[in-house]
Amino acid sequence: MATALYGPDGFFVSGPGPAAHFRTSVHASPVFTSCLLRLLSSLDAALGHPARLDVVDVGAGRGELLRSLSVAVGAPLAERVRLVAVEKAPRPEDLPPEIEWVDEIPQGITGLLVATEWLDNVPLDLAVPTPEGWRYVLVNPTTGEESTGNPANAQDAAWLNQWWPSPTPTTLGRTEVGRSRDEAWVDALRRLDRGLALAVDYGHLRDGRPVGGSLAGYRGGRQVAPVPDGSCDVTAHVAMDSVASAGERVARCAYTLVSQREGLRALGADGGRPPLSLASRDPAGYLRALAAASAVAELTDPAGLGGHWWLLQPVGVALDPLMAR
Repeated sequence: MATALYGPDGFFVSGPGPAAHFRTSVHASPVFTSCLLRLLSSLDAALGHPARLDVVDVGAGRGELLRSLSVAVGAPLAERVRLVAVEKAPRPEDLPPEIEWVDEIPQGITGLLVATEWLDNVPLDLAVPTPEGWRYVLVNPTTGEESTGNPANAQDAAWLNQWWPSPTPTTLGRTEVGRSRDEAWVDALRRLDRGLALAVDYGHLRDGRPVGGSLAGYRGGRQVAPVPDGSCDVTAHVAMDSVASAGERVARCAYTLVSQREGLRALGADGGRPPLSLASRDPAGYLRALAAASAVAELTDPAGLGGHWWLLQPVGVALDPLMAR
């Protein structure tokens, strides 16, 4: 999975970028950027308006979110904001010069670290329960054919027993070992000196793990077989409660875990339709308001993007009580 996504010919390194294959909240509407800007402003105040306010986008794609933020952020905040894109792919030629481009999360962040649909692409192993215990799943990287491999190591078995337990040894089917996502999130938090880390992703909780797992492939806007040959996005939903728990042990601050629908509405995106009376008074204004409402509706639809989880994990800063678990 790591080679298929991030190797020299990997999906995220050599291709045209995620936007050509699937639609994220960043691509869906500028409303998402506007809400993050409100969150950033609140965080800036909580941090005491530092001389440098970092915004680090992990898994930045082709920099779409930071491009939008660079345009939307106003003075005097713009003078202090440092925009950093973290991505394995080469820097896009048309990226504005004020946006830094790195392949690893920098140290010493003060501000906002945002990871939109990053954790679901952190490589992981698959496992199946057997009467003798958990065993890894092997995959042919060319055909995608799967087979059962060696017993899971002690750390992975312990994670599965705690976070993805099976009532009986054979009822669960294929599962995803989320320990690598926990470790990736902890590593990101350790690079945050003071501020807020926000993960936005597909996910599930312990009591609702998907039977058979969630491993999937996407190419050109369509779901395909998750063959790890570099031709498609290979992704699996995130065990959000496990990630949050691992982060809490490092950050030592209460976290917030809500749906995107709840998160965006808390930041002012209500999605209400404009009154019909506006159509007669101001037809153009009515159409603009209707388009904005439609965009919010897409972002907050619980059957779509609104079903994403938002994990807000503060580090060394007190935030609004609405962000406390």
